[in-house]
Amino acid sequence: MALVPSSSGSAPVIAEVEMNGGADQGANTVRATVVQASTVFYDTPATLDKAERLIAEAAGYGSQLVVFPEAFVGGYPRGSTFGFGISISLINPKDKGKDEFRKYHAAAIDVPGPEVTRLAAMAGKYKVFLVMGVIEREGYTLYCSVLFFDPLGQYLGKHRKLMPTALERIIWGFGDGSTIPVYDTPLGKIGALICWENKMPLLRTALYGKGIEIYCAPTADSRPVWQASMTHIALEGGCFVLSANQFCRRKDYPPPPEYVFTGLGDEPSPDTVVCPGGSVIISPSGEVLAGPNYDGEALITADLDLGEIVRAKFDFDVVGHYARPEVLSLVVNDQPHLPVSFTSAAEKTSAAKGGSITKP
Repeated sequence: MALVPSSSGSAPVIAEVEMNGGADQGANTVRATVVQASTVFYDTPATLDKAERLIAEAAGYGSQLVVFPEAFVGGYPRGSTFGFGISISLINPKDKGKDEFRKYHAAAIDVPGPEVTRLAAMAGKYKVFLVMGVIEREGYTLYCSVLFFDPLGQYLGKHRKLMPTALERIIWGFGDGSTIPVYDTPLGKIGALICWENKMPLLRTALYGKGIEIYCAPTADSRPVWQASMTHIALEGGCFVLSANQFCRRKDYPPPPEYVFTGLGDEPSPDTVVCPGGSVIISPSGEVLAGPNYDGEALITADLDLGEIVRAKFDFDVVGHYARPEVLSLVVNDQPHLPVSFTSAAEKTSAAKGGSITKP
């Protein structure tokens, strides 16, 4: 393990670089980094600046894949209830919870949009595959999403969180089966599920069915028990698991009264750790390659020997030789579900297709 101090930003970042001395260097090896760092809350341009510094630093260590935490762009509203469970008023437009949502909505990004264009440019500039947790804004509804970019500077697509957890359901919409991608890249097949979605066995199985090899798990869960879930997924899927979480102190959020932490008793002091991280990289055999880190902001890096995937599948291939489809099977509805559709648009599309086939 080599510890490399950061040269970017005002706060030091420690880069954990696991050189994997036992890896088969004759096999295809991928250097991957999970970023453990805090959003600049309510300041999306500054968050993007910070993201670029971290991507540049990871690329400087030779990383080919960089994975950011859940909601890194837009922010995870830790400690906020948006007024629910306290004193929300449904008839008062100046209710504090609604004003918090207004500011949170303003910090989210449109997909596609200028921030997506900038993230794509970062991936292209530093020649990395980039997996970025964002708060996506579509009209007035927000989604917790993951965006994927390639080293050519192209936006590949997104995954929207299928099932927000607890109070997240107040502020985030629900994804559908149309955004559960796995991308076949030169590094391997890459996909992602967000936080407690990773506890959904059928959703995991959908990714296994698409052949996922590098399983990204951006999260907001820093509990020690999360490590058990990540190890189980690596073993179950026969894949590498890369889990990225933020490391945050109270001072990384706006001060009171602009932003008030609830549910913690007294308002925490500025240096109180409100999310200790726990980012980790785990091999298909369940070996922890790097992390978990609970010490501060960090770049957690490991070399992934893709030959490990084949070795792991020898005795357990969950959607292959260890499956029993005549007894148990999964059907995934991967069609988009829109609240409003117009028959006239469908008719025009149908007519256009017919016109392209039949010409006088």
